Amino acid sequence: MTLRELRAKLEGTTTKLKEIRDAALARGGDLTEDETRQAEQLETDYRSTERLIRVQEMTDEHDRRAAGQPIGGTGDDRLDAELRGFSLTRAIASQVPNLGVDAGRERELSAELARRAGRSFQGMAVPLSVFHQPMEQRVITTTAPAGGPGSNLIATDHRGDLYIDRLRAALRVRQLGATVLSGLTGNVDIPKLKASATAGWVAENSALTPSDQQFASVGLLPKHAGAITEFSRNMLMQSSPDIEQLIRADFAAILAEAVDRVAILGGGTNEPTGILATSGIGNVAIGTNGGPITWSAVIDLIAQIEVANASATAFLTNPKVVKSARKTPKVSSTDSVMVMEAPNSLAGYPLASTNLVPSNLDKGTSADVCSALIFGNWADLLLGYWSEFDLLVNPYESTAYSKGNVQVRGMLTMDVAVRHPESFAAIQDLTTP
Repeated sequence: MTLRELRAKLEGTTTKLKEIRDAALARGGDLTEDETRQAEQLETDYRSTERLIRVQEMTDEHDRRAAGQPIGGTGDDRLDAELRGFSLTRAIASQVPNLGVDAGRERELSAELARRAGRSFQGMAVPLSVFHQPMEQRVITTTAPAGGPGSNLIATDHRGDLYIDRLRAALRVRQLGATVLSGLTGNVDIPKLKASATAGWVAENSALTPSDQQFASVGLLPKHAGAITEFSRNMLMQSSPDIEQLIRADFAAILAEAVDRVAILGGGTNEPTGILATSGIGNVAIGTNGGPITWSAVIDLIAQIEVANASATAFLTNPKVVKSARKTPKVSSTDSVMVMEAPNSLAGYPLASTNLVPSNLDKGTSADVCSALIFGNWADLLLGYWSEFDLLVNPYESTAYSKGNVQVRGMLTMDVAVRHPESFAAIQDLTTP
């Protein structure tokens, strides 16, 4: 039973006890034997329900403070095993006329995913489980990319584990424990308790002041992210298992980076609203025109969360702030202890760093130079996914067609929400000289 149902049961038990009492008072006598048995049973039920309420309250509080665990898979172990063997290369090649690529298995899995999602896909439904490590977005061909020497991706001596990827921003949000909700269908409203009933002390024979609980909700609405890239005809006809991994990772990186970026900031046109754009998060300001990180500001940031009765788990910032924190003394210029004493931690909490945390924020005369430091309970960041990866191949796009290539579009539908704005606080005017 839910906490609300348990409290309703407790209230119903109290009402029945009052009815028995009022009946006895109306007669001007004691309880009958039958009423006594009923009252004793109701009293037992009342105490039992009270204990259940205390247990449920503790469980709910534990769940609220627990680190987020990604919710993955379909719940069908046999289907999940099949989905892990889904070939993205065959799925693309099968949509190109005259290549003669057999992707019957991928089409069957796509149809099953569409059936379970309750909607049709424009192209082929690709399970998100096929995406793993990040790679770069470019026109993928069988020869070296323009602009420098490189290995032939289809040569017999190709080593997929030696592929040299470009340097890219680290993806941190899910690593920090964001709660992932997959398999969503309609718009999602997650109820939450906004304000509790209030308790008060009264004199004997005085009435308590009534108070009500207030409820609100956190909404998730489908928003779409996508990417378009090109693949050469030779790539699709001759690719090896190593190339399969490169193609998978290519799309994974594009969309994962897009999700991390909006989860941190977001709020732009057609974008989900990220942490820094969420109304109600805590804020600590360095000064009128911003300034470098200080130990005092870090302590104030932690206090923002604690005063709000929240429980934070980690910091997130960018490498510029990390560098500044490692070089800034805690107390004075002669102090040998820096604000950031140990690698990957700050004030005893884990600290993660990624260039996806903005370093071009405005503050006073410090235009486009300020960075952010975020502190919060990352389990209260919700990432909701509505669809599997929707893959559509267009071999007739004019530019790609003239080269014998195919254009591939991938779309993902998701949203970001903060369960409790009070669970996050940020400094958004850090300068990093």
